[in-house]
Amino acid sequence: MEGPSRKGRPFAYGAWALHGSFGSMLVFLDFEASSLGKGSYPIEVAWVFADGRSESHLILPAPGWTDWDDAAQAIHRIDRRTLLLEGMPHQHVAQRMVEVLTGHDLLASAPSWDGKWLSALLRAAGFQRHGLRLRRSDEAMVESARSILSPAFADTQLASAADEVMTRSASPMASGVPAHRALPDAEAERARWLAVCASAGRLSRLR
Repeated sequence: MEGPSRKGRPFAYGAWALHGSFGSMLVFLDFEASSLGKGSYPIEVAWVFADGRSESHLILPAPGWTDWDDAAQAIHRIDRRTLLLEGMPHQHVAQRMVEVLTGHDLLASAPSWDGKWLSALLRAAGFQRHGLRLRRSDEAMVESARSILSPAFADTQLASAADEVMTRSASPMASGVPAHRALPDAEAERARWLAVCASAGRLSRLR
């Protein structure tokens, strides 16, 4: 289990670019889970704010969380014994997430899966399942690209310019193997967002 961290790459596009559609800060979030089955549950969660602050927590399974897939364990390399010894009680993890993440723009590369595990965690801890909501990180990346590009491109050119930026800024994990641990995967999404912002800035300066 890791606590809060302030490590992160400096950001150079101004405070406005750190924020989502509603003025909240962008937060890149990732879960690891017991399996991909119907009874799966979260075993690790991490999040990274746009400004680089991060947290990562192993999750002690709640009563009734018995699902386990050895094939999934072979991928994320977290065994159930480690969760029992080192995991934070699920109620405490959920409470921490509600305290720290409420009001921010939560992003995930696979929000259908991560949203399932987020809901399971919140419900098990007695919170409303929709108290925290996720959306696809690519949506926020396109929004950031368009915001940076908009002073340099006409409205009719903005969509194609943003598409070009997204293509240039393909995931750093695309040519390698994903870490399949929550914090490295969340950090990789933030790194991709930073690459999108940098690419958009370069393209704007060429105009």
